[in-house]
Amino acid sequence: MIPEEDRPPAWLQGYGDIEADLDRMEEFAAALDKEVRQHYIPHLARLYDDMSVKLPDPCDAFVELVHFLQAHRDTQQATSNLVHFFRDATGGLAVAADRISKQYAGADAYAAARVGDVRKALDGTAAAPAPVPPVAEPGAGA
Repeated sequence: MIPEEDRPPAWLQGYGDIEADLDRMEEFAAALDKEVRQHYIPHLARLYDDMSVKLPDPCDAFVELVHFLQAHRDTQQATSNLVHFFRDATGGLAVAADRISKQYAGADAYAAARVGDVRKALDGTAAAPAPVPPVAEPGAGA
């Protein structure tokens, strides 16, 4: 019997299984890691330098400009956070894909990775899933 954590919502049951090619998953993990290391991380410092330029404080009497510049600084900080999170989460996804592909590499064709195994592989990485709220069935409530 399939554990509860691996069952889809009732409205999705009967759609079949998702199959993964473990060799391709390992290739994907390596390619993703290489892409982040070679083509993303080298540009972070320049991007951060461009975003961290401090603009001069405007005259307090120009209230609209003061508010605009505060919103601009907040947006710069949020963008910087996302840029670094993307680096960490993408690297974490590559690590998790590599772990799962290695864990199931010797398994027979009938072995199935459990949702818990995937979550465990993602734990400790920035790609770890956030708690997901329950999904309501389509058409239930309004």
